[in-house]
Amino acid sequence: MKFPASLGRVALALGIGVLGGWFFTLLTMPLPWMLGSMAFCTVAAVMGVPIRAPVLVRPYMIVVVGVMLGSGYSPEMLERVAQWMTSLAMLGAYVVVVGGVGLAYFRLFTRYDPVTSYFCAMPGGFNEMVMMGAEMGGDERKIALTHACRVLLVVFTVPLWLRLTGQLDIMDRMSVGVGLGDVAPVDYLLLATCGLGWPIAAKLRLPAAMLVGPMLLSGALHLSGLTASQPPMVIVNLAQLFIGTTVGCRFTGAAPREVTHALGIGAGLAAIMLILTALFAYAIVTLTGTPFPVAVLAFSPGGLAEMALVGLALGVDVAFIATHHVIRIFLVIMLAPPVIRLWRR
Repeated sequence: MKFPASLGRVALALGIGVLGGWFFTLLTMPLPWMLGSMAFCTVAAVMGVPIRAPVLVRPYMIVVVGVMLGSGYSPEMLERVAQWMTSLAMLGAYVVVVGGVGLAYFRLFTRYDPVTSYFCAMPGGFNEMVMMGAEMGGDERKIALTHACRVLLVVFTVPLWLRLTGQLDIMDRMSVGVGLGDVAPVDYLLLATCGLGWPIAAKLRLPAAMLVGPMLLSGALHLSGLTASQPPMVIVNLAQLFIGTTVGCRFTGAAPREVTHALGIGAGLAAIMLILTALFAYAIVTLTGTPFPVAVLAFSPGGLAEMALVGLALGVDVAFIATHHVIRIFLVIMLAPPVIRLWRR
């Protein structure tokens, strides 16, 4: 039986991802299996190595992360509702400010058309911005490369910045998490049932359905007190590997000059977004007393799954972080179409 070439490229990508994860583990980097696989696969993709993202398995890994995020909810969270409401209310201002400044940046420093500039500048979900931008006449490839660079740079920068500034000791706490034998069979069944949140969320057209749906079901189970278990760390680390490998593979097929150009533009955009994120984080700290690293992760314009995994490694309030990212993506998706139509008029 002939081994399909596409499976060989996927296997090669995962092999490179494992090598990157192992190397970053030796360096004691935070989130080694995500950041290491992401870095090595990005370099391989730019060098023209024939790799391919594990697109068939990745959605199920995202479901695992969603269930893990939901396990961060607990009945005690209800005592912090006021704190959450204040920071969630500021998300609207954050989206408008970051999106507006980002749009001005693209119009001033690039030759992108208005629609492409708009969807490159929005701090929304990768897939949602690419699809919506293409539907409205934007350059799909430029939007995809810009957001891939944004996620790549933010996911690398934020944990390293927090580590270097001493905000938190962010040695990877995932390595000491729950083992496979620490979860009871009934809890495995309950956690697996949370996967049904994916088709339910997709039916309701919620953003990032494969992550948000399982997260909401898992959150409901944990808020109700039916279970306090979470997925074993071995499985979550495997999810890190698949997510990091997929991000790196997004650069496959792009010419080195095109990637270099996109990285340069993305670096400027990421710097602007992170400066604004830090300012909003300081405001949240002042108003609510939320720890600064938690506020930064909640507002950082990185990928939802990626930023939540950083929160897991830090051992901080993951439910707070994930909820803010879901609301941010929802706001961007809801506001983008009417705003772009008004602009065109």
